[in-house]
Amino acid sequence: MTNSKIQVIRPDIRAMSAYRVAEVPPDFIKLDAMESPYDYPNELKAQLGQILADVPVRLYPHVSHCDLLPLLHQTQGIPETAAVALGNGSDELIEKLTLLVAKPDAKVLAATPSFVMYRVNAELFGMEFVGVPLRDDFTMNLDAMLAAVETHQPALVFIAYPNNPTGGRFAREKVEAIIQAASGLVVVDEAYGAFSSDTFLPQAGAVENLIVLRTMSKIGFAGLRIGYACGAAAVIDELKKIIAPYNMNQLSLAAAAFALNYTPFIAENISKLKAERERMRTALRSYPCVRDFASEANFLTIRVPDAQILFDCLYHHKILIKNLHGTHPLLNQCVRITIGLPEQNQAVLRVIDELYGKQ
Repeated sequence: MTNSKIQVIRPDIRAMSAYRVAEVPPDFIKLDAMESPYDYPNELKAQLGQILADVPVRLYPHVSHCDLLPLLHQTQGIPETAAVALGNGSDELIEKLTLLVAKPDAKVLAATPSFVMYRVNAELFGMEFVGVPLRDDFTMNLDAMLAAVETHQPALVFIAYPNNPTGGRFAREKVEAIIQAASGLVVVDEAYGAFSSDTFLPQAGAVENLIVLRTMSKIGFAGLRIGYACGAAAVIDELKKIIAPYNMNQLSLAAAAFALNYTPFIAENISKLKAERERMRTALRSYPCVRDFASEANFLTIRVPDAQILFDCLYHHKILIKNLHGTHPLLNQCVRITIGLPEQNQAVLRVIDELYGKQ
């Protein structure tokens, strides 16, 4: 059988590699994807089950009139003047925001390394992606960013705040300078904003070219696939035109609204993870051969003598992390470790001590 019939598929797509989701054996500690390790207590699970049983799944969702939107405003600090668009995860919104500005010769710009889907979506829609390298310590090179904005006049700038996969939060004044300098849209992607010391949400709606992205994935609800974009109505209204009318589902909308009625539970878990993050960083500093980088996310990115050896050793102990080596020159010998439960983090530290304790 020949492959002649698939020649109708775009050659650039056939040349792509699909985003790889790691296979995880059921008995592994999963610390590769920045998911929360905390589950609902049984009494909340029972309440959620009853709520979901009553959801009218026979009907299409009416997103603009769902209970979730006012709850997001009330609990997440979104200004009333900001318009909000919901997405099937912030991934869908990243895709649609890119499509929104996709015209001949339009460009997308981001500091790199950063979230891989910024580049993927730019290329998917025929746009040039301009990556501006971070400094060696993963801080932003503002002069280089401003020069690239001036030279390329990007239609869209993505700034992950805090950044993934490096974990650090860029200096606020640098991000503000980029927003002011850009003639196009600037998306401040706050997927990890719940773990950060700063946010641009209060400015959403007040600055015309600013879009703030948030997600419920990192605060304990990755399986719901709930993301939201906040910004000026003039932009969000245009974005809604290219979002499918029934892109969300009734069960996720109801479950997300239920979750936001228990914000103390969410806040407590976030606080625990931030404390564990700092405990891990303190412990890692006792190993001279390990370099840890500042993080305001729910993960740590570290540089070790050999990333593959550490990955393999942790895997042998049934712990899965993310090996970043080879994904970008600045990530040479780096791994990313999601913050888990205290006992899971301790298991990671035991393996690291076995490898590097005598070095």
